[in-house]
Amino acid sequence: MPFKSQVAVITGAASGLGLVIAHKLLNDGASVGLLDLNETGLLEHFVGNQRQEEVIGVDVTDELQVQRAIEKVIARFGKIDILINCVGITGVTQVKSHEVSSENLRKVMDVNFMSAFYTSKAVLPFMLANNYGRILHVASIAGKEGNAGMLAYSASKAAIIGMTKVQGKEYAETGITINALAPAVIQTPLVAAMPEAQVRYMTEKIPMKRCGTLEEAANMAAFIVSPENSFTTGFTFDLSGGRATY
Repeated sequence: MPFKSQVAVITGAASGLGLVIAHKLLNDGASVGLLDLNETGLLEHFVGNQRQEEVIGVDVTDELQVQRAIEKVIARFGKIDILINCVGITGVTQVKSHEVSSENLRKVMDVNFMSAFYTSKAVLPFMLANNYGRILHVASIAGKEGNAGMLAYSASKAAIIGMTKVQGKEYAETGITINALAPAVIQTPLVAAMPEAQVRYMTEKIPMKRCGTLEEAANMAAFIVSPENSFTTGFTFDLSGGRATY
């Protein structure tokens, strides 16, 4: 039970990577604040261990709602040791930059980047009070290399990586580590909803010639937010089947 007595907050917990990570941390002993706009989805997946679960339907693009959700977790469990930002959307894909809708770009940035800013801003004071914390922002290989036809998504994930570097340096002496995870193509509902040509374009860039699995991603995420990962911060971990070598 490596996370026994620890408290985590996970965004995007109703599906995909957030769902699998949440179950892993729960199984490993953590109490978890489960955040997602899809509250119905949360209730479908998290009803078996209510002693460790706090289900919160929340729009993570609304800073006030995020602050209230974090306060609710604190009121229930007394502290927050771990924050994992999994929520994300691709927005419209297979469009060149001059065809990108400004409205769509703003929406993707709000969901993918601003939500991670809001949640980390909300939890950091509580982590600082305890001189301990683990924050993981889920980025993407697209944030490192850029995927053609995915300006909004690539830019939002690059922003996540930039924020991770800044936050890692700012809190390096506080007992708080802040890192990112950069998956290539992982078998998630988000990827399943993308055009086949876009997925093929991304998969062909992976030397292993396959998608990553949710279990592989969850295992790496669990290590990143574990007490054992104590001397790495401001770093973006690779999960790309060999695509990223830096």
